[in-house]
Amino acid sequence: MSTMVDYLQRAKYFRTKKRLGQNFLINGEVIADIMDFAKITKDDVVLEIGPGVGFVTEQLVKRAKKVIVVELDEEAIKELEKLECDNLEIIHNDILKTDISALSNEKLKIVANIPYYITSPIIAHLLGEIDDLDNKNRAKIKDIILMVQEEVAHRIVATEKSQAKQYGLLTILSQFWADCSIIRLVGRKSFYPVPKVNSALVSMKVREKPLLELTDYGHFRKTIKAAFSQRRKTLKNCLVANGFNKEKVAKVITELNLDENIRGEKLSIKEFGELSEKLFTN
Repeated sequence: MSTMVDYLQRAKYFRTKKRLGQNFLINGEVIADIMDFAKITKDDVVLEIGPGVGFVTEQLVKRAKKVIVVELDEEAIKELEKLECDNLEIIHNDILKTDISALSNEKLKIVANIPYYITSPIIAHLLGEIDDLDNKNRAKIKDIILMVQEEVAHRIVATEKSQAKQYGLLTILSQFWADCSIIRLVGRKSFYPVPKVNSALVSMKVREKPLLELTDYGHFRKTIKAAFSQRRKTLKNCLVANGFNKEKVAKVITELNLDENIRGEKLSIKEFGELSEKLFTN
């Protein structure tokens, strides 16, 4: 418990910036779990996104060959500089404007406690979009451990059998390029200041190849975007409203033995692949 108190005092001492969505992880047990799950050794180069004042960073530098941190907040940078480690590189930048592929010649493990309001853009930046087959950032990443809002974690690992609002574009984006699982839930009291919601640690192991083999990945992206464009409408109406040919859509839905009133969130990623292929070739 003493570590929690120590982290809490240090976090309080360093005022938090609401505009950057900063909530500092002060639970030593959770920090230890991050180390265990990331399996960091002296062979690893780690990229930490949003290190804040460095509670996780100071554990990473003890274990990794090198730790690169990308942090936007100038005050936090000053705190990180106090760590004075030979194996720590501090980059003062917005992660979304950082070329990850240029940071190291070696493959990276990523540890990130990110502002929740930019989760989707960050995942897209790390993994590339669905139709971005040769994304240079993704090519440099081995695996990712992400701290996100619990609700977002459920969206990342959802399936078509999950609650309707959990399964969507973020699910498909995440699972298309990574094998995703929830490592553990993290209560809100593990942070300072205490956020309104609980969090979760998510593991994303980057795939060598995309989840599906398709003729046209751009078309697949267009198909799923259309399918989730209006949640209350049927798949058929969503596709037609987004410029797909009405007769063709009706024909393909019949060919795939789908209920004509089915909604997009009831199709598995594999079924979306089949739908896209048929719409593309028919």
